[in-house]
Amino acid sequence: MGTNKKTIFYVDDAVTNLTIVKNTLAETYNIFTMNSGALLLKMLEKNIPDLILLDVEMPEMNGYEAIKIIKGKKETKHIPIIFLTAMNDIESELEGLSLGAIDYIIKPFSPPLLLKRIEMHLLVESQKRELIYYNNNLLEMVEAKTKTVMELQNAILKTMAELVEYRDDITGGHIERTQSYLQILLNALQKHGIYTEEISSWNMKLIVQSAQLHDVGKIGISDSILQKPGKLTAEEFEKVKEHTIFGERIIEKIKQSTTEHAFLEQAKILIATHHEKWDGSGYPKGLQGEKIPLQGRLMAIADVYDALISDRPYKKAFTHREAVTVILAGRETQFDPLLVDLFLAIADEFDAISARD
Repeated sequence: MGTNKKTIFYVDDAVTNLTIVKNTLAETYNIFTMNSGALLLKMLEKNIPDLILLDVEMPEMNGYEAIKIIKGKKETKHIPIIFLTAMNDIESELEGLSLGAIDYIIKPFSPPLLLKRIEMHLLVESQKRELIYYNNNLLEMVEAKTKTVMELQNAILKTMAELVEYRDDITGGHIERTQSYLQILLNALQKHGIYTEEISSWNMKLIVQSAQLHDVGKIGISDSILQKPGKLTAEEFEKVKEHTIFGERIIEKIKQSTTEHAFLEQAKILIATHHEKWDGSGYPKGLQGEKIPLQGRLMAIADVYDALISDRPYKKAFTHREAVTVILAGRETQFDPLLVDLFLAIADEFDAISARD
């Protein structure tokens, strides 16, 4: 049974029938003949054929008894069985089909017709196995496809974010660090049970992924402002503030060409609200307190901390301790007080991230 031919077992107590069927099928299939149901069951202990041709009227164990045993075992119940018999009454045929046979061929048979019916049934069984395999592996296939799409999506986001970072070259590494800070804050929210109800439905991975785009609106800001080697004028700063509005427009434009909006919605929230302040003095909308989405309040701490510990043309980088002091001073004015308290509890983790760079 090591060839590419399909394997068929034929069981009949009549030697003449065994010979005729073997001669008919030998060229096309691996055909094994046996003269009793007991011998068939013994063969099935070590060999599983692609199909069984089974006579009904046999001594000791008839075909109906044999098929009941075969269909009752997990290892053999899937084998397609065709009754090949001289019994041609409707009751016998119905009984055979009800026991699990896939066909009922009356002897004497036409060799070409027997070959054709076997070919048809083997094709059906092959298609059934393919369908079962497909169904069993569908989840794995979907997960693999989803992973591929997510990787592509993340690569696009990363490229867009890096495009901004390359233009605004004073903030090298800002995007990756702020993602890390945001992840730390999200983990701490869960660990300390803060805003539990609000974050219960969040896809944390998606939010961190979307954070790459929080400054994407800077694409719309002039290089002369972004790369100015000095402190911005009030007018120039007003232009910079528009990056939140530009960012929202970019996300809306992308949404028009896509059907998957979950990560874009998160990106839009982060873009539009990470410069809002707890006391309402932030931009672009002057939102106050919990009217600022929690995602934006979290991003504000991550963004400001990184700005503080980074060199700027108009200032030297603050130490970690100095940055923590500034954020603490912004409690209840610039930042959500609960989140500031949370930040203080895990500030050392922020320091570890900044130290890596």
